[in-house]
Amino acid sequence: MRCREQTRNLASKAAGIAVLLAGFLLAAKLCIGAPANHSQIPSIFRPDSTPADSTFHLSVLVLAITGLIFLAVFGLLVYSVTKYRRRRGDNGHEPPQVYGSNQVELAWTVIPVLVVLVLFLATARVIHSIQDAPEPPGTIEVTAIGHQFWWEFRYPALGVVTANELHVPVSDPSHPSPTFLTLLSADTDHSFWVPRLAGKTDLIPNHVNHMWIDPHETGVYLGQCAQYCGTQHAKMLLRVYVDSQEQFHQWVQQERESAETDGAVEQGRRVFETTACVNCHTVSGTAADGRFGPDLTHLMSRDTIASGAAPNTPENLRSWIQNPDSIKPGSLMPAMKLNDQDLDALIAYLETLR
Repeated sequence: MRCREQTRNLASKAAGIAVLLAGFLLAAKLCIGAPANHSQIPSIFRPDSTPADSTFHLSVLVLAITGLIFLAVFGLLVYSVTKYRRRRGDNGHEPPQVYGSNQVELAWTVIPVLVVLVLFLATARVIHSIQDAPEPPGTIEVTAIGHQFWWEFRYPALGVVTANELHVPVSDPSHPSPTFLTLLSADTDHSFWVPRLAGKTDLIPNHVNHMWIDPHETGVYLGQCAQYCGTQHAKMLLRVYVDSQEQFHQWVQQERESAETDGAVEQGRRVFETTACVNCHTVSGTAADGRFGPDLTHLMSRDTIASGAAPNTPENLRSWIQNPDSIKPGSLMPAMKLNDQDLDALIAYLETLR
């Protein structure tokens, strides 16, 4: 009876481990098998940039080696537990102990050293290739600044400032045009992470970090802050728009232009310029030159507001201005508490900022 119970316990444990392995394999298959519009699935299993691709292949190598070690150790454990389990008639004495096997001791010393050496060399090669990559001609330079809780993107050589939605050109392998980012923080620790384009890189106050991406396909790639930075860390989202070379140049030309003046929304402009909006936001061509909040010169050219927390629609914009906590509780933007007439005029003005 005792032997039978031990066998049942062993079988139940083996079944549990098998279920866990099956669940892991199913999760990996679901992550890899993304739908047709896969550019917006932030999956590390579908890299589309050289840094992400290098990291992915390194991860596969590490997973393969550690997986083989796991299978070998698990197989030996199952074999030992099965073969040497207590049987009926055992007298309970300890089996003969074997000491001093030079071959065994040499094997369990040399093999782990070789495994660690292989993993170290492979990791060092990938880190060197990413961190020490040269900047080829045609490189786009961007300064990314993390704020609570939004992203500021500056293109120093192009004279462009935008927020939350990063535009970069696609990088043709025959004519590479990567984007090199300088990462800064305006307040606390943040972390820039777009899983399909590169690994996580922190933005630390008073410390400059760097990273680069070279997307191979056009599309929208989703990411977010990966370092807890306060109440609304989870909604500090970002979008990377990978444009064709022509689309990127058109976008740059549009972003360089000042905000257009429309006499029909003059009342809304006066509301904007006579409230606290000008203390935090910039609109080129106006008196607004604040730096605490996003640049609004081309606000309506963006797909989202509140750092990706809501689609950029007049209704959401109205809710965001009147009561930011309705969209993003804990955000640092104050509620303006305008009357309906001033709010309607302000929304009409902001809709012209394209």
